[in-house]
Amino acid sequence: MKRFVAVVAFAGVVAAGGLQAAETPVGKWNTVDDKTGKVRSEVEIYEQGGKLMGKITGLAEPTDKEGRPKTCSACTGADKDKPIVGLVIIRDLARSRDRYKGGTILDPEDGKVYTAEIWVEGGHLKVRGYVGFFFRTQTWLKAR
Repeated sequence: MKRFVAVVAFAGVVAAGGLQAAETPVGKWNTVDDKTGKVRSEVEIYEQGGKLMGKITGLAEPTDKEGRPKTCSACTGADKDKPIVGLVIIRDLARSRDRYKGGTILDPEDGKVYTAEIWVEGGHLKVRGYVGFFFRTQTWLKAR
């Protein structure tokens, strides 16, 4: 009987671990302004070729003062002056244990590209951008 209880307890622990591992960043997330706490954009995280990618699917304020769609004027290369809605900002993140690393994230406001790492924690998406040893972490909320 003790052996049966131990097996059942072990199976429960394994199943609980499996549920934690099932948390995935794939889906739609709302970015939140650090200062105001207001939603700024919606980003869809998706898998492509075994890597995670992310594109902006909506903006709280999608147009400029003249009513034109906002573009990434600060971006360089192929993203220069592209509309922000539809812009791929997260590229090539690969799974590394409970996180996704090794890719990049683009900040469309300043056009800079940072080394990135993301993970799900407590139902929220943690998004970290690095410049050398310095980093900044944002918390994104699951979109409804």
